[in-house]
Amino acid sequence: MYYLIFFILGLVVGGGVVWAVRKKTFKPAASQEAVLEKKESLIEKQAREKEENRRKILDLLETQTPLTNNQVEELLGVSDATATRYLEDLEKEGKIRQVGKTGKYVCYERVD
Repeated sequence: MYYLIFFILGLVVGGGVVWAVRKKTFKPAASQEAVLEKKESLIEKQAREKEENRRKILDLLETQTPLTNNQVEELLGVSDATATRYLEDLEKEGKIRQVGKTGKYVCYERVD
């Protein structure tokens, strides 16, 4: 008798879990489109911020030369890695050049 009760209880609980999982993972198409739009707008926002930050670096190099990685970090409020990435991108494009090899002696100048 107890086996039958536990069996029925297991079916009810198990069925409820399956229903909850399916309901949570199923999203209507309209909802999926909204998520994709948000992702696209996030990517566009990040690209816009990156371009603005690169422009700020070039503007600062107009008035202040040489410029260090630490100064870029402070100016933009970004991490060391992000500042380095911005500077490397600008260097690859030929807009700035690195002066010095490594460490605290590295700075950047604008290429005219």
